[in-house]
Amino acid sequence: MGTAKISSHTIQALELGPMENFVYLIVDNETNTAAVVDPAWDVDKIIQQAENLNATITNVLLTHSHHDHINGLEGILNQYDAQIHILKNEAEFWGENLNKPTLHYGGDSIQIGNTEIEVMHTPGHTPGSTCYRVGDDLITGDTLFVFGCGRCDMHGGDPEQMYATLKRFKTNLPNDIVIHPGHNYATQKSSTLKEEVEGNPFMHFTEVDQFVRYRMKVHDQIRNSPYASQSSTDLQKQLEKLER
Repeated sequence: MGTAKISSHTIQALELGPMENFVYLIVDNETNTAAVVDPAWDVDKIIQQAENLNATITNVLLTHSHHDHINGLEGILNQYDAQIHILKNEAEFWGENLNKPTLHYGGDSIQIGNTEIEVMHTPGHTPGSTCYRVGDDLITGDTLFVFGCGRCDMHGGDPEQMYATLKRFKTNLPNDIVIHPGHNYATQKSSTLKEEVEGNPFMHFTEVDQFVRYRMKVHDQIRNSPYASQSSTDLQKQLEKLER
């Protein structure tokens, strides 16, 4: 019999706040050190979960700078001597005077104990939106939801950049990577990239102008959460009905 693969890390999700945010703890199993991704809303619950896992939070990873993803930052830093990580583009967009954050570029890596985390620059929702890849897991913030994607009509949003980001996902990432989104907006809490390619309407477009029109003008009029899988064929039929 073969030896089962033992992961170097554990990812724990906490659903917190009025906007159904997912806050993630990435725990290195050997050293019991942890990174918290997008601390927000209920810091006491985040700290309690870390203690339940016998883990010490040493790092804070920010996917982007919107209030609903960072409003617990001060609370975490009051409890832990943790290092903040943010993409340089996002820090400049945010403009907040953070206390010596580590600024990153896409392609950088962050070490949490023996667990390596890849920093991916994924603009579209904001200029410096970031996804964090940990082995077979991808924490996507507001870039990619289960069967959805982040808005591009807020300050700093760019639907053409979002289209390019999602296209790179399809090209560069393995089908079995597990997507961990920034909000619980769908009929399931996580998915694989294969499920997204097959069932996420934003993944079905092959022309940027069609994607932009759908993201900016159409989607929010015809689709409500919780989002369910939608095939390319069903999306096309839906769009054809709108044009009649």
